[in-house]
Amino acid sequence: MATDERERTSEQAPGQTVAGLFEPLLRTVLGDAPPVRFEFWDGTSAGPRDGRDLVRVRSPHALRRMIWSPGELGLGRAYVAGDLDVEGDIFTVLRTLQGAASNDAQLGIGAAVSALGVARRLGALGLPLPPPPEEVRQHGRRHSKRRDAGAISHHYDVGNDFYRLFLGPSLTYSCARFTDERASLEDAQAAKHELISRKLGLGERQGMRLLDIGCGWGSMALHAATRHGAEVVGVTISAEQAAAARERVAAAGLSDRVEIRVQDYRDLSGESFDAVSSIGMFEHVGTAKTAEYFSVVRSLLRPHGRLLNHAISSVGGSVMGRKSFIARYVFPDGELLDVGEVVLAMERAGFEVRDVESLREHYARTLRCWVANLEANWDEAVALVGPARARIWRLYMAASALGFEDGGIAVHQVLGVVPDPAGDSAMPATRRDWG
Repeated sequence: MATDERERTSEQAPGQTVAGLFEPLLRTVLGDAPPVRFEFWDGTSAGPRDGRDLVRVRSPHALRRMIWSPGELGLGRAYVAGDLDVEGDIFTVLRTLQGAASNDAQLGIGAAVSALGVARRLGALGLPLPPPPEEVRQHGRRHSKRRDAGAISHHYDVGNDFYRLFLGPSLTYSCARFTDERASLEDAQAAKHELISRKLGLGERQGMRLLDIGCGWGSMALHAATRHGAEVVGVTISAEQAAAARERVAAAGLSDRVEIRVQDYRDLSGESFDAVSSIGMFEHVGTAKTAEYFSVVRSLLRPHGRLLNHAISSVGGSVMGRKSFIARYVFPDGELLDVGEVVLAMERAGFEVRDVESLREHYARTLRCWVANLEANWDEAVALVGPARARIWRLYMAASALGFEDGGIAVHQVLGVVPDPAGDSAMPATRRDWG
């Protein structure tokens, strides 16, 4: 139906169109001038006529999903299933929807009753729809080795080619560090790896032994071996990551200096390292396993050995609830700790904490780069993993970027060292002296 026909239909009988039924509710929740346009399955629309940022509601099923699962899970299910779509700037749309959710909570029962009335008139009420098959529910003891392996496989074993599309050549799935406004994503990831290398003192002498826990596709291992001559052991419990990391190591001619293993950190013992890096892995450990995690790492380090723990954090800590979109579709069993709790746990394990640094704004920019890459390669992404999974990654990365921008979540690097029996840490006196 042409645009003028849609508008004429709405003008002729607004109470009989989907947009006409929704407009009073949208005005109540979003105000009189929402920045986002809403288009509905009957061809009618509400919001700015020239709005490029829009929510396209393709089916009454979207309403049914949100009625049965109010909040982010219902909205996420509708988006993953294709019952609604987001076009234009997804960040603007999500900010608008976040504001609507907050306003709706303040409006309380009145808005809820109004929404149910609209859904009834549109025939959107009924039994709950089955969730999209990409939704996962974990079974077994939380953070057991088997359950953790399943959670990691769900997220990371979806295809290395898919990750290359949005991570870029660096194949690094953690916060970059942008040293200036002109830095590319690849430059920023290299800068992050170099910062970690300097904090760990990898440049102090050749042949230092580094353990990279949660090594991903091997980027930190390759950087440490190439730039600093380190001997590296990288461990991951993702089979697909390990396979790609080994290929990259072999292609770089570093198989004699870098070993990639499929191994749980809890199975590490009887070895000795000068340094340990853990970059974007700690979020999978869990509060209940934190003491064990740092105890294992501490047991692997020689005196003067250093640990760099790079992890997303939140004030007071946050368990990704079983009814949240991110727990059901993205990171099952994920947990964020307060950085203060991380510092305390490291100290209790025998580390002397020497440095804490936040890279919050850098992660927001990193995620915006990933979203741009994914959108630029959308058709290829859909061909590789299907439309539902591509939608999941677009939604979670965009929402995460907003979380870092507004301070709801942060990311911290915490540097700890193992003092010798005399209490000497052998740490440089200032940050300037690292490396």
